[in-house]
Amino acid sequence: MKRTVLLISILVLIASFAIAGGQQESITDDWAYIQDKGELIVGITIFSPMNYYDDNGELIGFETEFTEAVCEKLGITPEFVEINWDTKEIELASKKIDAIWNGMTVTPERAEKVLFSTSYIRNMQVAVVKKANLKDYTSKDDLMGKVIAAEVGSAGEDAARTQVSDASVISVSKQTDALLEVKAGTVDAAILDYTLAVSMTGSKGDYADLAIAGEDLYFAIEEYAVAFRLGSSIVPLVNEAIEELAQDGTLQAIAEKYELESQLLINQ
Repeated sequence: MKRTVLLISILVLIASFAIAGGQQESITDDWAYIQDKGELIVGITIFSPMNYYDDNGELIGFETEFTEAVCEKLGITPEFVEINWDTKEIELASKKIDAIWNGMTVTPERAEKVLFSTSYIRNMQVAVVKKANLKDYTSKDDLMGKVIAAEVGSAGEDAARTQVSDASVISVSKQTDALLEVKAGTVDAAILDYTLAVSMTGSKGDYADLAIAGEDLYFAIEEYAVAFRLGSSIVPLVNEAIEELAQDGTLQAIAEKYELESQLLINQ
């Protein structure tokens, strides 16, 4: 009987090592998996100035060109795929995509599910309201009890739910949908990325009748990084490519093109 129990224990232990070894191999070989395909499937959503379509239907933006530059150094081709932001980590883990490269905010909670690259952009969450109502929003207290729109699963939604008392939060599929809600008057404000808000409001944006509320309504300072699968062996290679692009001035040139140079964390 003791021999039988011992034999079963040994077999279970061997199986456990085999499973663990297989898992470790799949993680270690993530770069080999991507390299073998010859392409990096990149999960994005559409928002300016990160990833968006120009008048000719061509995908452009800071993240788009940044991704292309890194992939060129790695000898692979990027394939951009629009994803549901609320299920981004699931799509990454299941290998439907290989990276989330779309204004991905670094948080401790997300770091438990993904492996982040070097951070490269500083961002913040801001409140956007109708320009005609701007004088009514001078502090976070002015948002209390209001109806706020934010992208589902975003840092903006988290800020609205945790930092604004008694607010009714409307979750929308995209950050631009939150701006549409403000424009239509169905909500009082939207909380979203500064990078998007500054490019789409004011005289040069698509939402000239909307404005970013003052600095007293700014939420936590954030950092953007690229998200990969936990333990992915591609991350050191991506970090090295990012450093090279910063050293040769390419990253700065892309940032300047999309008016993000003041938010760039990596300098020459």
